[in-house]
Amino acid sequence: MSLGSFFAGDRRGLSFELFPPKTDDGVESLMATVGELMEYSPDFFTCTYGAGGSTRDRTLQILKAVKDRYEIPVASHLTCVGTTVEELRDYLRTAIAQRVDYIVALRGDPPKGQTEFQQTAGGLKYANELVALIDSEFPDLGIAVAGYPEVHQEAPNAEVDLDNLKRKVDAGADIIVTQLFYINEDYFRFCDRCRAAGIHIPIVPGILPVTNLAQIQRIASMCRAKLPEAFLNRLGESDEASWQFSAGVQFAQEQVAELLSHGVPGVHFYVLNKSQATSEVLKAHWFVS
Repeated sequence: MSLGSFFAGDRRGLSFELFPPKTDDGVESLMATVGELMEYSPDFFTCTYGAGGSTRDRTLQILKAVKDRYEIPVASHLTCVGTTVEELRDYLRTAIAQRVDYIVALRGDPPKGQTEFQQTAGGLKYANELVALIDSEFPDLGIAVAGYPEVHQEAPNAEVDLDNLKRKVDAGADIIVTQLFYINEDYFRFCDRCRAAGIHIPIVPGILPVTNLAQIQRIASMCRAKLPEAFLNRLGESDEASWQFSAGVQFAQEQVAELLSHGVPGVHFYVLNKSQATSEVLKAHWFVS
């Protein structure tokens, strides 16, 4: 099934993002999480990898395990960081051989210790170049790209960021999955700006249910996502883990409900390899089979 068709017409797509654990025990735990999330009939799973491609082999191992066990479409993240074009081609060939269906094509963040992205000799500099490579040489792979409702942290302004996104779309992207956000108006304005710029592929909101105040403050600071003051105050009313989990899930339920009421094409959940918070959100909505 084509990637864009999951989010076409009246259909609302559902997908989950995983990341590769470092140990075999972690992989087994992750597969248990996948089994729990399968109860909600997702359309596909994606899997990221460590900085600089450090866990690419583990990523493919996880995606193969998910595919073999559940016969569900899977998507691998792929970045330009520290990789030549030939190495990208090799990875894509291996991914296809292991029945990967889609690629989440990203430029990638600078490796730890670097403040700016450095193009690898013989590699690519921009995500749109990676999209173009996949589209021209591996046309059977669907392509997702990232969008930033609050503007990419390296972009000088929203206009430049939107121009960069348009290049990725024009190069062959099938869908846009957004960076996490907690103010829906930012997403709605972003969609309006995309449509005005001639971007008409599905723009799927990326949602990370909050379960811990310190954790989300750290994550939000890394990607410069704004956290509503009232929400922060609510989370901070107690240090109890159960309280913060409950407050975070309630916020996510309300956030997703509003997005659905505005006709979003689906939802992509950043699950952090755990199912409980996302499950609590899904139980409140149409995803339950």
